[in-house]
Amino acid sequence: MKGYSPQMQVLTFLVILFLATSCNGPTKKELPREKEHSKLIKTAGNGNVSCGIQDKAGNLWFGTSDNGLYKYDGKSFSKFLVTNGLNSNNIHSILEDKDGKIWIGTEMGLCIYDGKTFTKMQIPLAKNLPSDKTPPYRNSHRVYSMMQAKNGKLWFVTIDGIYIYDGKNFRPFLIKEAPNGFLSSNDKAECILEDKAGNIWFGGRTNEGVFRYDGKSITHFKLPELTLQFDSKQVGHNWAWPQVQDKNGDIWFSNWAGAYRYDGKTFTKYTKSDGLAGYNGLVTTIIEDRNGDIWFGGDGGLSRYDGRSFTNFSEDLVNSWIWTLFEDKTGRLWVGTRETGLYLFNGKTFINYSGN
Repeated sequence: MKGYSPQMQVLTFLVILFLATSCNGPTKKELPREKEHSKLIKTAGNGNVSCGIQDKAGNLWFGTSDNGLYKYDGKSFSKFLVTNGLNSNNIHSILEDKDGKIWIGTEMGLCIYDGKTFTKMQIPLAKNLPSDKTPPYRNSHRVYSMMQAKNGKLWFVTIDGIYIYDGKNFRPFLIKEAPNGFLSSNDKAECILEDKAGNIWFGGRTNEGVFRYDGKSITHFKLPELTLQFDSKQVGHNWAWPQVQDKNGDIWFSNWAGAYRYDGKTFTKYTKSDGLAGYNGLVTTIIEDRNGDIWFGGDGGLSRYDGRSFTNFSEDLVNSWIWTLFEDKTGRLWVGTRETGLYLFNGKTFINYSGN
């Protein structure tokens, strides 16, 4: 057999090199992905860990006001930003729907995560919105809170009003008879809750009291005023955010100066003088754990109410101002604070899951 010529040897080498580098097909261009860490690492600003959930697969999701979205699989955190498909790095709310899709409410509207990609969802604005919003909200479509009702419909509380999504279309939730023009234009509600009877509760800082929608009409409930010491002045607050309905059927509401419990007849107020933690007893979030204890997060740490008295926890928090609480499937409590702080509370101490 004759030997290969130098030209044939070069040609053979190039063919082998081509096959070796192309055996896996064309290279796919993937979205930039942040490096995974064992802790939640912030890279911008000093915002809050503003919301959190655990999905059906057991993953934990945390939204922040400056640093985008984090997913924790039990071992490491993955970070998602605008470069990954989000419409904003400022996140207010997170929801997993019955189909397992993750809805992200941001400063600029809605995004849906299907497990692979983010899809931006545009809510058509109501026709009666003010033509010129007050800065800095003029270019904002922020989604304050979200909820999937028992009938499967999704509710979105936005700066542009409340909207209902039936899986195909959005429609504005408008009731002209509501007091103070509530739900008729924009920025009239911030939090939403469905109770066990199917009533929808709304509340926000621009309205007095809270509101209950029974499917036909709205009932306006006035609240006893709570006072907050601010710059050596007493500031009254009689609005509330609906937070949770407990096992007894009582509904809990938060307020800048404390909390309310509604037993179906009467609103009972709770403040710092009753044992709530905090510099002023300010409450931002309320949950019930699997044992029936009620937990409050606010401006001065964590409070637990067992139905008789309050126990306060804040010693190990770098920043004691809490913005979000939720209990995972194992009964552990996750705490999100200012300055993008994240902690796991094991019942006695706070374990820091955040870093610089």
